[in-house]
Amino acid sequence: MGVVNFCKAVARGYNGVSLILRIIIGMVLGVILAFAVPSWTWIVTLGDLFVNALKGIAPILVFFLIISAFARARAGLDRRFARVIVLYLVGTFLAALMAVVGSFLFPQTMRLGEAAVQSAPSGIGEVISNLLLKLVSNPVDALLNANYIGILVWAICLGLIFRRIASDPTKRVLVDIADGISTLVRWIINLAPFGILGLVFNAVSANGVDIFVDYGRVLLLLVGIMLAVAFVMEPLLASIVLRRNAWPLVLRCLKDSGITAFFTRSSAANIPVNMALCDKLGLDQDFYSVSIPLGATINMCGASVTIAVMTLTAANTLGIAVDFPSAVILSLLAAIGACGASGVAGGSLLLIPMACSLFGIGNDVAMQVVAVGFIIGVIQDGLETALNSSGDVIFTATAEYRQWLNEGRRLPKFFGSNADEFAGQGATKNIDAKAEASEPAAK
Repeated sequence: MGVVNFCKAVARGYNGVSLILRIIIGMVLGVILAFAVPSWTWIVTLGDLFVNALKGIAPILVFFLIISAFARARAGLDRRFARVIVLYLVGTFLAALMAVVGSFLFPQTMRLGEAAVQSAPSGIGEVISNLLLKLVSNPVDALLNANYIGILVWAICLGLIFRRIASDPTKRVLVDIADGISTLVRWIINLAPFGILGLVFNAVSANGVDIFVDYGRVLLLLVGIMLAVAFVMEPLLASIVLRRNAWPLVLRCLKDSGITAFFTRSSAANIPVNMALCDKLGLDQDFYSVSIPLGATINMCGASVTIAVMTLTAANTLGIAVDFPSAVILSLLAAIGACGASGVAGGSLLLIPMACSLFGIGNDVAMQVVAVGFIIGVIQDGLETALNSSGDVIFTATAEYRQWLNEGRRLPKFFGSNADEFAGQGATKNIDAKAEASEPAAK
């Protein structure tokens, strides 16, 4: 019993330390051991175990996450829901497209292992041909061989079918299976510090500390694109829908939602914060109580940026020439894949192999890219979550405020002089009570 209690105490102590801090410790130890005891090659096995565990669970995770997401999708909601869903999907696609443009303007590479030997597609024709063949691959074969394109297609088809014919208990079972697999992934990611230790030990032993220069450049590109999405694309998209300057709304959401999401690193964990912010903004509870949890699932601007940038970095590393039409297909694929990303920390990284398969990049190489993602994830994952979560409120508020304007109701005063403008035929209506309620919170 003494040994059992000791093990439980160690486990509690380990789990009591934040994952970010544990990963940092694992990275530092990996560097130190690589210089102090380079002959301890057994440490590399820790990294191999971590990567192989992710490689084994990722196809099943993607399959059931997407099935459950489509099966439980709501139907028959009013225009606000249609508008916010369009905003979620368009925003996620545009973020991926910005990532593609950024990767074309500032191409990056990373150092990968010996497995990184691939044949490059000859052009868009071969890319589309490979894509079409993978679309109709045997679903069992797709799962066994990690054909993520086939997994995605079969999962979407089954999800749409289950949405129409499955009973509520059956849908609940699908959700429970997806949650159970996500929990298993969470357990694996909880052991990431040991895997990162082995991966860093191997990388530094082979390449020296210069390896972190490559990782830093990729991280800098990711951060730059995510900031551009947050401060350019999302304000512009919201402004187009509202037909007025949406900067006050965007800045408030970034401040009240994005900062907390950066540290929690979980869109799901930040849902209560977003709910409280929606209430302060005077939004309809019946609307945001559905749109915010939905956004935590399908509004994945940050995740789509990560998937697109890491995939194109892998392609550049392997010398695969990607033309722009192929990159647009990648943007669409990244957006669809991001909508099925797991809610766990680093969940978007497990969708990278799906996008890599578009260019014929094998699963072994793709998982090396995923491992690099966990190393830079100390910063990348927090910023990605901040972008995802704040966007949930931005687009929810944009959809409802557009409805207010259509009904001739004023926007809250934090919009400034634009708030006194009206739209539609109801220009003589009084200020909505919810707009008045939001004013104290905005001051």
